[in-house]
Amino acid sequence: MHTGTLKQWTHRHVFHHSNDAALRGTRWVLWITLTMMTVEIIAGWWFGSMALLADGWHMSSHALAIGLTVLAYGAARRYAADTRFAFGTWKIEILGGFASAILLLGVAVLMVIGSAERLISPQPIQYREAIVVGVLGLAVNILCALILGRAHHHDHGHAHKDEQLSHHHHHDLNLKSAYLHVLADAATSVLAIIALTGGWLYGWAWLDPVMGIVGAVLVALWARGLIMDTGKVLLDREMDHPVVDQIRQRIESENRHSETRVTDLHVWRVGKSAYSCALTLVTHDSRLNASTIRNQLTTVPQVVHATIEIAVCPDAEGHTASPC
Repeated sequence: MHTGTLKQWTHRHVFHHSNDAALRGTRWVLWITLTMMTVEIIAGWWFGSMALLADGWHMSSHALAIGLTVLAYGAARRYAADTRFAFGTWKIEILGGFASAILLLGVAVLMVIGSAERLISPQPIQYREAIVVGVLGLAVNILCALILGRAHHHDHGHAHKDEQLSHHHHHDLNLKSAYLHVLADAATSVLAIIALTGGWLYGWAWLDPVMGIVGAVLVALWARGLIMDTGKVLLDREMDHPVVDQIRQRIESENRHSETRVTDLHVWRVGKSAYSCALTLVTHDSRLNASTIRNQLTTVPQVVHATIEIAVCPDAEGHTASPC
């Protein structure tokens, strides 16, 4: 029985590939969101506008989530060289994205509750003022979306270069969580403007809470998708990725003369485009060793760490190195 490991790059480079553009973008969006939130809360208190106050506190939930995104980037960077993290700190970013998705789901629940209350007990709405607030909020969200969209495009370029042999691209899920919060705020602003315009021009006061519920459903669907994406990574549910078949096919095709087969294979992601694997082989070739398998795996560039176990079956003369 032989065991071996494959380590192609340094701990910092393989297991933590930071996106500087994403970090800068989320920082800018955080400050813009905090500024807009503060202005709305102060203006709402000064002018006695519940619409302004409500939108300001609603924006505070998104500021909290975007703040989590920035903190996750910071923690991942700070401990990137800490070897106590066996596979680096990349999953701190994924954890930040997961927490942000939960907050997004909470925002959707609060939107439903608030809209239901307005349907049951309608409140007077200052339509002109509320529309102005909605348009201003939409403009801020569009600006934030452009900033994060630029960072997202930068990340997509890295993913394309790193995974030329794969059909899947692994984007920055931490950045995606911040982007979804901005999109959610923009979508609710658009729906609010439509509803307020209908109420102002045609007296459809019911349209405002109904649009609130529609927006909440949309936000919940986005949150659900992000929870599934981040949860899959956190729980190492990666065995349906094409790289798994690439590993198996590469080893078995290269050693088909000795009837070598992969009997146990575990693959999990340790970076946006980096995978670790643990595999057990059964072979009739007593000369096959971990170094040979390691060299064969270099043609699967996504694999950056491998633990290899080889069991040798009886040869033609009946000698047995280990049971099959």
